[in-house]
Amino acid sequence: MRIGLLTGGGDCPGLNAVIRAIVRKGVDHYGDETLGFRDGWRGVLEGSFEPLTLDSVRGILPRGGTILRSSRTNPYKRENGVEQVRQTLAEHRVDGLIAIGGEDTLGAAKRLYDDGINVIGVPKTIDNDLGATDQTFGFDTALHIATEAVDRLHTTAESHNRCLVVEVMGRHAGWIALHSGVAGGADVILIPELPFDIEEVCQLIRRRHQRGRYFSIVVAAEGATPKEGTLEVSSGQVDEFGHERLGGIGHVLERDIESRTGYETRATVLGHVQRGGSPTAFDRVLATRLGLAAIDAAHDSGWGTMTSLRSTNIDLVPLAEAVATLKQVPVEEYQRLGVLFG
Repeated sequence: MRIGLLTGGGDCPGLNAVIRAIVRKGVDHYGDETLGFRDGWRGVLEGSFEPLTLDSVRGILPRGGTILRSSRTNPYKRENGVEQVRQTLAEHRVDGLIAIGGEDTLGAAKRLYDDGINVIGVPKTIDNDLGATDQTFGFDTALHIATEAVDRLHTTAESHNRCLVVEVMGRHAGWIALHSGVAGGADVILIPELPFDIEEVCQLIRRRHQRGRYFSIVVAAEGATPKEGTLEVSSGQVDEFGHERLGGIGHVLERDIESRTGYETRATVLGHVQRGGSPTAFDRVLATRLGLAAIDAAHDSGWGTMTSLRSTNIDLVPLAEAVATLKQVPVEEYQRLGVLFG
């Protein structure tokens, strides 16, 4: 077979492990040719690709990022985008595509499959918010990075009697914020699933001071939002998938916590450092297993599916199921852990 491969959306630790697994099994077991399309869906639209060989993937297992590069290009936002995709695949005799990405990349993959194009998905996102899979690769790495940052900030917060706000990634889901906050012993954790009251946040911080703990750590997901009318936040530009460019809640909290409590407050925005660097052992193994399952699915004509971690097994689920709903933090789980706050 002649397989096309792309990585879309934000980069993520473990992408190269998926690419390596697909190419190695494709070449050694099936005798496939693999074309790596550059810059996500943009490469398919523009016919920009490179042949992927055993030499191409040698040594990339521990590397972060993606050797194919990525973009947030949406083929359905381009004039005649579907026909351009169809034409590129036909021109280069590609039997089908394996798309590695999150909700947007796989959402486009599902629509392309509905339009008659052979596509298989591999779930990728550090936010861990994709439905139909228990966990996505990249989340474990991002969680370790965020937790280490919270650990390190504890010592400087205590040394200076400060409140430190840590803004982590998480547009619609607070998995990184919740897990890193709990693992790092944060005093307040704010997630997108539950709008917060800034005065309640300040009260938790004041309570710590009353108990003789003169520093606090607040972990906030970038998508955390205040209850309507309690705090003013600004909006940003949107990308081709309609997502607003986030980032900034940490500095909003910094300003308001200090003005309301009088306690010195500083914000740290982890940003893209959570997505960079070498993947953890767990993410390398999970990404490899998902990649191997994807190339097997292509040879079993499993088009229109996504590889998925279910318990300890790798299964195939329909792409439609995978992108139907986002997997968010259950509010009852957040509330159960709330006894640890303050």
